[in-house]
Amino acid sequence: MKKPYLAVMALAAFAIPAIAQDAPAPSPNEIVDQASTDDWVAIAPEDLLVMTLAPAADGTERKVVIQLMPAPFSQGWVENIRLLARSGWYDDISVNRVQDNYVVQWGDPNYDNPEATGEAKPLPEGLRMMGKGDYTARVPVGLISPDIEADFSPTTREGWPTPILRDAYASSATFESGWPFAFRQYPDKSDRWPVHCYGMVGVGRGYSPDTGSGAELYTVIGHAPRHLDRNIALVGRVIEGIEHLSSLPRGTGNLGFYESAEERVPIQTIRVASDLPPAEQPSFEYLSTESETFARYAEARANRRDPFFIAPAGGADICNIPVPVRRDAD
Repeated sequence: MKKPYLAVMALAAFAIPAIAQDAPAPSPNEIVDQASTDDWVAIAPEDLLVMTLAPAADGTERKVVIQLMPAPFSQGWVENIRLLARSGWYDDISVNRVQDNYVVQWGDPNYDNPEATGEAKPLPEGLRMMGKGDYTARVPVGLISPDIEADFSPTTREGWPTPILRDAYASSATFESGWPFAFRQYPDKSDRWPVHCYGMVGVGRGYSPDTGSGAELYTVIGHAPRHLDRNIALVGRVIEGIEHLSSLPRGTGNLGFYESAEERVPIQTIRVASDLPPAEQPSFEYLSTESETFARYAEARANRRDPFFIAPAGGADICNIPVPVRRDAD
C-alpha cells in the first residue's frame, strides 16, 4: 500500500497534513485465517493413516495422523503401506529409534534392528518391489523453463501458478497439489521429487539396491535432512500429533536405537482412515498451493513484515514454507 499524498487544495490557503499510517502487514497465520472456503482442499480419508500409540504414562491418548503422498510420487510404496495397514501387519509394532534432530523410526522391533530379540514378522503377500529410479518422477521437458532463474524469494512464473524458489539441492523448488518438491532440468529430461522437510514420512531401507517395502517408516523431527532426497522414498507427512513422536526420549544406542524392549513405544494400530467407522474418520483439508492466498502466504513467510520483525529475510528455503493443513470445520 502506498502512503497517501498530501492533499493540496489549489484555492486553499493551507495543506491538510497526512496523518494516516500504513496498516501493519498481516502475518502468515493471519493470511491463512482470512482464506476463503474455496481456498481449502479436502483430503480424502483413503489418503490418511491413523496411528494409535500406547497411551502416555498419565493415560493421555496418543494418535498421529499421516497424509499419504499423491501421484505421481512414491505410489508403489504408498500401495504397500495401505496393504500393510489393511492386513493388520502394523498392529503391535513399536517405535524403535529416536535420533535427536533427525528422525523417529517405527516398525517390527525384530526386523533389521540391532537390538532385536526375536523372529521378524512375516510380511504379507502382494507387496510391490520398487527401484531407485522410483525416487523421482519424470516430467515433460520445459515444465519450468530452465532460462528462468528462481530467486530465494517465492515468485510465480507464467504457466506455473505456485511460487518457485531457488534451491540448494536442485535447480529450483516449488509446490504442487499441496506438496513441496524439488525440480531439476536436464537437456533431455526433467525430474522432480518430494523433499525431506520437518514431519515428512519416509521408508526405511538397507543398502542399495534395497529400497524398502514400507514396513519400516520414519518421520523427520529435526533440521531438514535434504541430503536424503532422491536416496529414500518419501511417502507422506504427519499432519497431526507430531508432538507424540518428536517428544519421545532419545535412544542411546547407535543411530538412536533403543537398547531395551522397555524403552520402545508400542504402536497399537495403524489404520487407513477410510476403513474406520464414519464417526471416527478424521477430516482434514489443506490450503491450495495454486491459490492466490497461498502465494501471499509464501511471500509473507519469506519476508516477515508484521510488527515483531525488524528486517525481512528476503527469501526462504522450501521447508520454511509449510503448507497449512487444518481439521475440516464441517
